[in-house]
Amino acid sequence: MAIGDLATVPRTDIHYVDVGAYDVPGYGSVYLIDAERPAVVDPGLGTNVDLVIDALDERGIDDLEYVVTTHVHLDHAGGAGHLLDAYPGATVLAHEIGVPHLIDPSRLVAGTKAAVGDQWQYYVDPKPVPEERIESLSDGDTIDLGDRIIDVVHAPGHAPHQVVLHDRADDVLFSGDAAGIRPRGADELHPTSPPVNFDLETCLDDAATIAERNPETICFGHFGDATFSPDLMDEYADVLSSWVEQVREKRAELDTDEAVIEHFAETADPIEPWGRRKTRAEHRLNVRGVLGYLDTAEE
Repeated sequence: MAIGDLATVPRTDIHYVDVGAYDVPGYGSVYLIDAERPAVVDPGLGTNVDLVIDALDERGIDDLEYVVTTHVHLDHAGGAGHLLDAYPGATVLAHEIGVPHLIDPSRLVAGTKAAVGDQWQYYVDPKPVPEERIESLSDGDTIDLGDRIIDVVHAPGHAPHQVVLHDRADDVLFSGDAAGIRPRGADELHPTSPPVNFDLETCLDDAATIAERNPETICFGHFGDATFSPDLMDEYADVLSSWVEQVREKRAELDTDEAVIEHFAETADPIEPWGRRKTRAEHRLNVRGVLGYLDTAEE
C-alpha cells in the first residue's frame, strides 16, 4: 500500500487511507466509516489532510457527520481542525480529558515538540477546534451513526484521553495505540510507550479489555487492519512488560537517562518500513516514556 492509497477492511463498509505520516508508507491510517452518518476515525497529523478529503470524495461522501479521535496525540488528532474547514457540518468527538487540548492545542503542541524532537518537521500546527463544534466522550458512551452504533471504551494506559471504539455492526475495534503497532508484514507487535502518561499496569488492563471485546477485526492506529484473536493481546502484554524490564535493567547499568535513551536508539535493528531513522526516533520516544513511568512507579 502506497501513500495516498485507499483500502477496504474486509467484509465491512470501513475504508482507510494511508496519509504517510513521517513519510513512512502505511504509518498513518485514517479510517472512513461509510455509514448513514459518515465518520472519520483519527484524521492524522494534518499534513496530508487533502488525501483524506480525496478518499472521502472517492467514496462519494460529501457530508461528514463526525471526526472521531481515539486520543488527541497529534499523529492521530492533529488533522481534526483542518478537516472541519472542508466539512462545515462535521462535529469532532474526543474523550472529555482531550477536548480542552483540541480547543486550545498550545500545550499539546509544546508537549509534542518536546517529545518528538526533530520529527516535528513532519507535523503542521493543528487548527483549534471551535468549542461549538466538539463534543466530549466518556466510558460507556455510544456514537449513533444511523445504521450502526459505536461503543466507546476508555483505555487510558497509553494516554488518559484515549478510548477504543467498537463498531458492533461490522465487529471492528479501532484500537488507537492501545494494542501496539504492527507494521505490514511484521511478525511481532512493537510497543508504544511515549511520555508523559504511559503507565504499564493500565496498558495491560487496556489490552485485557480489548481481548474481552474479542472483535472479528482490529483496526490499528498505524498500518491498517488485522484479523483479531485474544492471543494478540496476550502477545502485546508480554511485549510491553519485556520492554519496560529491558529499560529498567539498562537504567541500572548506565550513568544517565540520556545514555539509556541513546543506547536503545543506536542498537535498535531497523524495522521495515520505518527504516533506521524512524526506528531510532521511535525508540527514543518510547524509552523516554518508560523512564517517566519508572520514576512515577518509584515515588
